[in-house]
Amino acid sequence: MSHCKQEGKDRIIFVTKEDHEAPSNAELIADDPNDPYEDHGLILPSGEINWNCPCLGGMASGPCGEQFKAAFSCFHYSTEDVKGSDCVDRFRGMQECMQRYPELYPQEDDNENAPTQGGDEGGVAEATPSTDDSNPSLTSGPGSTPLSEDAPSTASTVSS
Repeated sequence: MSHCKQEGKDRIIFVTKEDHEAPSNAELIADDPNDPYEDHGLILPSGEINWNCPCLGGMASGPCGEQFKAAFSCFHYSTEDVKGSDCVDRFRGMQECMQRYPELYPQEDDNENAPTQGGDEGGVAEATPSTDDSNPSLTSGPGSTPLSEDAPSTASTVSS
């Protein structure tokens, strides 16, 4: 015979071998097919952003949630030739907000993540939007030259 034990917020259920041998009589509740947030990922069927998607890691909530939503929405709906180039101010506002809460949004140390030049290990340079408002081109990392609009579609490079 099974029994239960309550420990704080947790309920522990002990079952016997006989409990496992009998077929389950548990009734499952069917998923709501009209739930707009269920299993749709980041973009809902309507084309809107699913702010409840776990892929956002909770960024849409918290003290900088509104700034994140503004920047991410701007980027998502951007129709500029360099996608998101019209969103620099919103991303800057989000970054400034995050810097006010370093305990919630830790900054990475640039020296630890700098790609290696040459050597056996290789490195990866990430594409980042330029902060120069007059030239919204992409760069391939600190100290690199801007990529032209004629550059290949992948803005990151991998060396081996």
